[in-house]
Amino acid sequence: MIKILQVRNVDSFVESRRQKILPKDRKIVQSILDDVRKNGDSAVKKYEKKFNGKKTSQLRLSKQEIKQAEISIEEFNALKLSAVKLSKQQRNLKKSIVESVKKIPNVSFVPIPSVGCYVPGGQARYPSSAIMSVITAAEAGVERIVVVSPPDSDGKIDPMTITVAQNCGAEIYKMGGAQAIAALGYGTKSLPKVDKIVGPGGKFVSIAKSLVSEETSIDMIAGPTELGIIADTSSNPELIAYDLISQAEHSNDTMCFVITTSKSLAKQIQKSLEKIIPDVERNSIVKQSITKNGFIAICKNQNEVIELANKIAPEHMELMVKNAKSISKRITGPGLVLIGNNTPSSASDYLLGTNHILPTSGFGRVRGGLSVLDFLKLQTLVQTKKSDLLDISKKLKTSCNKKRISNRINP
Repeated sequence: MIKILQVRNVDSFVESRRQKILPKDRKIVQSILDDVRKNGDSAVKKYEKKFNGKKTSQLRLSKQEIKQAEISIEEFNALKLSAVKLSKQQRNLKKSIVESVKKIPNVSFVPIPSVGCYVPGGQARYPSSAIMSVITAAEAGVERIVVVSPPDSDGKIDPMTITVAQNCGAEIYKMGGAQAIAALGYGTKSLPKVDKIVGPGGKFVSIAKSLVSEETSIDMIAGPTELGIIADTSSNPELIAYDLISQAEHSNDTMCFVITTSKSLAKQIQKSLEKIIPDVERNSIVKQSITKNGFIAICKNQNEVIELANKIAPEHMELMVKNAKSISKRITGPGLVLIGNNTPSSASDYLLGTNHILPTSGFGRVRGGLSVLDFLKLQTLVQTKKSDLLDISKKLKTSCNKKRISNRINP
């Protein structure tokens, strides 16, 4: 079950817990990328059959397949609620950004031409990831939006994902894994390449995004889920256990952990997990995730707790402690900070208007979640007059630079 670990040195502790990319995994992904670059659609179809067990005759969804993707009223309303909240926040952000540069001459924001949105699928359904990427791109004004998502065992894409994508006018393709990232990054006959790739994915998707970023822009490394919880003696161990489980169920690569100064609380959380896990729906995945990657870090004091939280910089960080709002001012490393007992990461994933596509692997230290900013380019236009160049040349102290500009004025 979950490990209880004493923190003796923050930097070495962070290094020991960071999930490493194995050379063999990188080699596998590189071979897939090279194959798709060389052989295009045929290579993509080959890997879809290899990994999903289904032969794919047509990679892009047909109009008929889109039409057949029916969902219930309840499912539609759930998608709509999440989409409206996200849209409102992104629209306000875009408006503020555009307004902020209006007073600056010759500077503006323009949407990038095309994006590819990776939406996880296959064994589980993640239509919320379609909302987070596709709708954010649409709010930014991206003209061409492409959605790739791995089909299930029946060779079909989740109908809720299709609903979100088609409502935004996106192209939809049945493909996943590294082969989908390669198709987006290099282009194939069926799928012309995009300018930027966004979205979360598992280990191989993250490696693929990193490798194709040499030629095609990406948003961030948004790999397997990470959830950290800062807790103290006022915290409810059962609530903590449920929050850890809500993220650990995503995959066996998920990293869920607690940081505290209380050994007694750590043991209570451990017991709560042992009690609850057997009864949850995806208990085998949860157990693997918690056992393999989960931990409870015991720190000497609050300062060390905060230092560890900022340096490990998980995707989500919940503050289930006294004076959570005050402490939040010192938490700058995580991708998203959730304040108080009533702000679980599961709610932020769907209903709070925040974007759940967030940086992992410590990159929360340098950027936040996906937003319209990821789909807008800062465009600068500049024009000068001959008289301005003459004035500049008079002020220059370096003769060689002065000569260059003088020659430009008097050719």
